[in-house]
Amino acid sequence: GSRCIASRLSNPLCDPYAIANRLDDVAHFVADPLLREDVRKLLVSLPDLERALGRIVIARGGPRDLASIRDGLMIAGHLAHRLGASATISGLPDNLNSISETLSWSDLDLARELDSALGSELPAFARDGGFVKHGYSSDLDENRLLRDETRHVIAGLQSRYGEMSGVKSLKVKHNNVLGYFIEVPAAAAVTLQAPDKAGLFIHRQTVASAMRFVTTELASLDQRIAAAAEKALALEQEIFVALCARVTARRDLLSRIAEAAAKLDASAGLAEVAERRRYVRPRVDGSTRFTVRGGRHPVVEAALQDQASGSFVANDCEISGEGKRLCLLTGPNMAGKSTYLRQNALIVILAQMGSFVPATEACFGAVDRLFSRVGAADDLARGRSTFMVEMVETAAILNQATDNSFVILDEIGRGTATYDGLSIAWATLEHLHGVNKCRALFATHYHELIELENELDGVKNYSIAVNKHGGTIRFLRKIVRGGVDDSYGVDVAKLAGLPAKVISRARELLQEMESSHTAEKATIV
Repeated sequence: GSRCIASRLSNPLCDPYAIANRLDDVAHFVADPLLREDVRKLLVSLPDLERALGRIVIARGGPRDLASIRDGLMIAGHLAHRLGASATISGLPDNLNSISETLSWSDLDLARELDSALGSELPAFARDGGFVKHGYSSDLDENRLLRDETRHVIAGLQSRYGEMSGVKSLKVKHNNVLGYFIEVPAAAAVTLQAPDKAGLFIHRQTVASAMRFVTTELASLDQRIAAAAEKALALEQEIFVALCARVTARRDLLSRIAEAAAKLDASAGLAEVAERRRYVRPRVDGSTRFTVRGGRHPVVEAALQDQASGSFVANDCEISGEGKRLCLLTGPNMAGKSTYLRQNALIVILAQMGSFVPATEACFGAVDRLFSRVGAADDLARGRSTFMVEMVETAAILNQATDNSFVILDEIGRGTATYDGLSIAWATLEHLHGVNKCRALFATHYHELIELENELDGVKNYSIAVNKHGGTIRFLRKIVRGGVDDSYGVDVAKLAGLPAKVISRARELLQEMESSHTAEKATIV
């Protein structure tokens, strides 16, 4: 399930119908907590069928992989039964119906065959042996008996030969020359050499006080005992190869079962997250609107909750009304502009991969491409500075974004001189508005850009609310309508711990620059 979710996050859907089908699955598990709990309990014990099958198919598997196939098939049958019981009561969405049907195809004959063959303690590799259950192969059991219980076998033969010959002092011994042999006192040797026993006991050696004999059975046993361990291992290898061949022959079915189980795991897991984190079902259609009420950043919110360090401040995002499809966001450093940009992009990804989203309401048209230009990074190995990387990424956005795309841009133009950066940011906004016509969130510290709301119909100004009292600023984390003309950079520098002299001198310089109408207050003509 984790790999399925990762794949969906990397490849969100663009078809509203397909998105709705996935959301139906999650909604069903949200609405039926008992079913979700039962399914997740079964999934906890479900082995990784996909990986086990993959190793077996490429001849890299071991006995534990066969056990995973066995257990996976058994649990798949239980999952199908549980889903089927739910279907008779409340019905199932189309996707879950298909998953239930696939899981019901579980090859129980193969599972039973594997169960009858595999023991309880399994080695990691088939070459180690000892994984085939006693009673599965009589030939293997016989060789194991010779290998593991040689003393008992020899004691049994000694007792039997003693009864046959009537010589109670008969012993079965072993040396490196004769192998296993029968030894009797010299006085008793005549009994073994009697005409009725001459064909059974064959004289091999005479010593000072005893005579030694062998039998055809004992000679054969000697060879079999010597080869028993090797033979037992070879037999287990043959059994393992045969079992792997049976699994490989059913790989198409097993792959479909593994895929169905992964989808089921993903849907049930997303439903669990939605329940715990208060996520809602988004509505994704074919329009170009974008409306999010009470949107939250899923990762930041979860971190705050886990650390018990406060609650996340939710914010709306509306960039679809009256043709206003471009949000220009200004405000202080550290106030949460980047978080706001990212959370709305993440809501798009979550919704289009088939998940509920962290909001009280989310309704937007399907996004064909999502572009992000956030953060600072260089690529010195290719000779690209931080600013060059920023420009390359911005160029990719401006050249590829369509009217169905969603774009977030954070601080375009900050890596160069003030006028250069402001000019690039200004021209970028105009291009997004007039050419790309996409839905976009554009965060900036170039306050001069707020004038564009009066010049471009599709631009709306928003800012981050701040409370400043007694020389101290407090970030309210709330998005409000309208632009601002102060980034409170010096205040943030003070919070960061810059020396008091530096802060004092910075305030003097800032006041001088503002009063003399320098670059920060320059009017763009």
